[in-house]
Amino acid sequence: MAKATSTLDWCVVRLGEDHNWWVAETSDPVRWDVDGLSIIDPRQRDHLIELVDPLRDYGFDQDVMERAFIPFRIEKDLGNGKVRLKRTKESLFESEEKLFVLPDILDEENGPYADLLDLITRCRVKMLNDLFEFESKLTVDEVEDELREDQNSHFIEGKAVHSFDEITAILDFMPAGYESDDEKPAKSAEDDDDLPELDEAEEEKLKNDESLKWDEDEEEKDGDDKDSKSKDKDDDEEEDDDKPKSDSDEDEKPRARSRGKR
Repeated sequence: MAKATSTLDWCVVRLGEDHNWWVAETSDPVRWDVDGLSIIDPRQRDHLIELVDPLRDYGFDQDVMERAFIPFRIEKDLGNGKVRLKRTKESLFESEEKLFVLPDILDEENGPYADLLDLITRCRVKMLNDLFEFESKLTVDEVEDELREDQNSHFIEGKAVHSFDEITAILDFMPAGYESDDEKPAKSAEDDDDLPELDEAEEEKLKNDESLKWDEDEEEKDGDDKDSKSKDKDDDEEEDDDKPKSDSDEDEKPRARSRGKR
């Protein structure tokens, strides 16, 4: 039996006020309802490929992502923020062409796009549990419940959730109290064990290495220069004190300033 998506040969997309692309018309209006139907643009496609790359160590299968999208190439600029797209057989990951990719959501519950969301959620949870020591292990259900709350708030406001935002919400998910920049595990004491050990001869050689004393010698030299300048200043002041002061000097002597607490 031919896939239901086989009749989807072209589509017209429009640029929304949110700077995302939405489907305005398709060659298969019977199966594809364009109301709130989003499509991922070439820039977003490249970003998603970068985001899923770290998940490969946690069970990510790019074939699942390939099946989840229908690729299109640009056929014609229709003007007024609209573009006509033509279906292509290019690979989502391998193609260097600027591709738009449409999520295959004909079966929202068990279709290939639903499989992708399930896969990247499980991979994301595995990665986070591997990188962080949570008080209790993060679960897929917890992540899905939190993401569903955010989506429901959009639906209540009458806003359609774009597929790019739906996917990145999973790939960027972090539990409360953590930041996405923290996704690199902290250096542990075990890392120091990987450093090579030096024998006594090597340690002594490093201690006597003149090239390693540059900063220390410079600091000592700067200190000596400061002490020398301070000593010369004190000597000058002592010489001035030894000189006899004339009456005119006494008259012109300014009133002494009060000293603050030292």
